[in-house]
Amino acid sequence: MPVPAALDPLFTALDAKAFTDRHLANLAAGTLAAVRVPGFLGNRDCQAALAALEQLPTTGYDPRRVPTRILRFGPALNDYRRPDGRLDAAGYWPAAETARTAWHRAGFRPDPVAVALGRLGTAWGAAVTPATIGGRPVFGGTLREINAGALVHYDDINREFPAGVFDQEIVAQLAFNLWVAVPEAGGATTVWRHRWAPADEHHRHAYGYRTVVVEHCQHVRLIPRLGDALLFNPANFHAVEPNSGGRRIAFAFFLGLTTTGQLITWS
Repeated sequence: MPVPAALDPLFTALDAKAFTDRHLANLAAGTLAAVRVPGFLGNRDCQAALAALEQLPTTGYDPRRVPTRILRFGPALNDYRRPDGRLDAAGYWPAAETARTAWHRAGFRPDPVAVALGRLGTAWGAAVTPATIGGRPVFGGTLREINAGALVHYDDINREFPAGVFDQEIVAQLAFNLWVAVPEAGGATTVWRHRWAPADEHHRHAYGYRTVVVEHCQHVRLIPRLGDALLFNPANFHAVEPNSGGRRIAFAFFLGLTTTGQLITWS
């Protein structure tokens, strides 16, 4: 029987009234697991967002790459990563412009992503701006409906694009989620105190990893509630549990802390 590992007292999940600059700094530094703000968006605004998002064209992933069905709107940079670790610009930019047009046509009032970026900028003390590639702002603010769960995986723009992709240099990455529809049961997000190691590649499965890579790791588990917002560091392995009895829909984007202390965003 393995000896239980000592727990990191700093790897905890906090509930807060609002995000603060300390929360962002601690998440970037790895001295906090996650911060959740209950009721970040009110029920009426969630209902309005849900009605508007029905106007957005959603698609699923290729089942050969993503074995569980996930509906999505908005291009992610990872979807356009070439085998050599560079961006397929010819595919990405038209998709980004199409998504931007569809987003504006949907008529979000209020716009949940704009609300979130505004509050995060206030917390940090400077506006959050889009990441740029060759001076061109990337698309940010995807929509994900994850009902069948998501595999254990991590997100790290510096590993995904080792030659670099943005004009800005990123020293830490955070993930933001805002739920506008939640299931009756299930759908929890789990974040483990584990970051990628070369040995993990022995347990690769589709876009993620088998659970053996985190089975003895400290973790936090966060159940989605309507209107809640969540921030965590996605370099830590994380996953979503399957749900039942409803839809689990979240607006999502990444934040990057740059070498100059700015916050930038992308998806």
